[in-house]
Amino acid sequence: MFGLGLPEVLLLFVALPLFALWIWMIVECATKEQGTDRIVWIIIIVFTHALGAVIYFLVRYLPRRRAVRG
Repeated sequence: MFGLGLPEVLLLFVALPLFALWIWMIVECATKEQGTDRIVWIIIIVFTHALGAVIYFLVRYLPRRRAVRG
């Protein structure tokens, strides 16, 4: 009766982490970007959801983090 079916498993292991990434990238963008870049990136992330969050993570977040480390 309380078993997890495929939709619930997908929600737990795919949708929730992607939602968390989406929120995290919106917050990162809002706090780290400057000027019009901030607005453009937030619009991209909000309207493309997980895809936009992944793109922002790969294009802006990782290079900025690597620059700080090295």
